[in-house]
Amino acid sequence: MSTNTPREGSLGAPTRHPLDWRSESFYDFNAIDMEMERVFDICHGCRRCFNLCESFPRLFDLVDASPTGELDGVAKDDYKAVFDACTLCDMCFMTKCPYVPPHEWALDFPHLMLRYRAAELKRDGPGRAHELTKTDRNGQLARSVAPLANFVSERGNWVTRPLMKAALGVDAGVELPKYHTNTFSQRSALEPPRVNPDGKARARKAVLYATCFVDYNQPSTGVAAQAVLAHQGVETEAVYPACCGMPQLEQGDIVGVARRAERISAALLPYVDAGYDIITLTASCGLMFKFEWPLILPEHEGVKRLAAATRDICEYVVDIAKTEGLTGELIPIEGGVTAHMACHARAQNMGRKSAELLKLIPDTRVDVVERCSGHGGTFGVMAETRALAIKIGRPAARLVAQKRNDTLCSDCPLACKHLGQLVSDEMLEIGPVPSVRAHPIEIFARAYGF
Repeated sequence: MSTNTPREGSLGAPTRHPLDWRSESFYDFNAIDMEMERVFDICHGCRRCFNLCESFPRLFDLVDASPTGELDGVAKDDYKAVFDACTLCDMCFMTKCPYVPPHEWALDFPHLMLRYRAAELKRDGPGRAHELTKTDRNGQLARSVAPLANFVSERGNWVTRPLMKAALGVDAGVELPKYHTNTFSQRSALEPPRVNPDGKARARKAVLYATCFVDYNQPSTGVAAQAVLAHQGVETEAVYPACCGMPQLEQGDIVGVARRAERISAALLPYVDAGYDIITLTASCGLMFKFEWPLILPEHEGVKRLAAATRDICEYVVDIAKTEGLTGELIPIEGGVTAHMACHARAQNMGRKSAELLKLIPDTRVDVVERCSGHGGTFGVMAETRALAIKIGRPAARLVAQKRNDTLCSDCPLACKHLGQLVSDEMLEIGPVPSVRAHPIEIFARAYGF
C-alpha cells in the first residue's frame, strides 16, 4: 500500500508540530477561524471525544441545534464557547483523537485552543486571571505574611472571600492552597537529608526542580521526595529558578513561557552537564519541560537537552526500583489508597507511574481513578469557570468516594485538592472524605516511615 493512501485513524505514535507563535499569521483571527472550521468539522464527523470535557459537548450541541445540522449552520461567534471550556488537559490529543499527526489531517485541538487564547491575549490584553498566574510574586508576598494570607484566603471567611471574588474573580466557594513561611528550597538548603551511603542507587545524583506549588504551598512533597531519594543513596539538590510557565500557557502567554524556558534551562543545564538528572515534583511542570517547551522553542538546543534529562518524581523512583532495586523495607499503608491519574501526567506518555510506585508498597490496596478532575489551574478557581470545573470533576470525585479509601493522592496537587473538596461537598452519601490528601511520593515516604 502506498504511504500516501488516505486511511481512517492513525497507526503511528502521536507527534506534535512546533508552535509557529513568532509568525503574525498565528494571531490572525481570520486564519484561526479557517482552521477552527476545518478542525471542528472533523470533530463533528467523529465525536469520539464527546465525554472528555465540556468543549466537545458544546461544539456538538451547537451543530445539532443549527438549521443545517452541520457546522456550516453554526455562527462563528459561537465558537468562543468551545474555547472557553477547554482546560488544555491534552487528553483529546494523547488518548482519543485518531487524526493527530502523523495522520494527514494533523489535528491538534489543544494547541488550536492555545492559539486562540494567544490571539485573544494579544488583541485584548490580560484578563483578571492574569494576576493569579504570577505565582512567584504571589508566593513571595504571601510567605512573608503566611498566617495572615491563609486567614484571608480561608474558604469560610465571609468578609475577605467576597472581596477576592469582586477584585480578582476568584470563586468564593473554592478551597485555596495555603502558604508557608519557609519554602521547600529553603528547608532543603538548611536541613538536607543524610544520603544513605549503602543505598543501591548511590551512583545517581539529581536536581529536584521545586515547582512554584511545592516551594510555596506544599513543601511536604519536596521533603518527602528528597527523603526517599536520599534513602536510595541519591545525592539531591533543590533548585528553583522560577515557575515553569504552565499558568501563563493556560492564558495564552506563549511569549512569557518562552522567556521562562530560556531562563530555567540556562539555570539547570550546568547540572545536566555535571551528570545530574532533573526531577519535576508536579505533573504540569514535567509536561512543560518534556513537551511544551520544545514545541515553543524547537531550535533551542538547551531546552531539548533539558527535556531529555527530565523525569517525573514517580517515574524516577520506579526506574530506580526496576534498575537498581529499592533500598530498605516498606510498610503497608492502612485504609487503602486511591490514586488519581492527573491529565498532565497521562499526557507525558509514561504510563501510570504513580500507581506503579504505590503498588510497590506491600499489602496495600491501591485503586486507580483515571478521569479528569476538571480543575485545570485557574479554570477551577475563577468564578466564571468554577461551575464547569465542578461539572467535569464530578465523575472522578464520585469514583473517589466509591473507593472509600482513607488516602487520596494525585500527580497534580490542585486536582487532589479539587477532588477532595468535591467529595466533601457533594459525595458524603456515597463515601467518606479521604483523611489524607497528598502527592503519591508523600504516601511512599510514609511507607518508609519518614
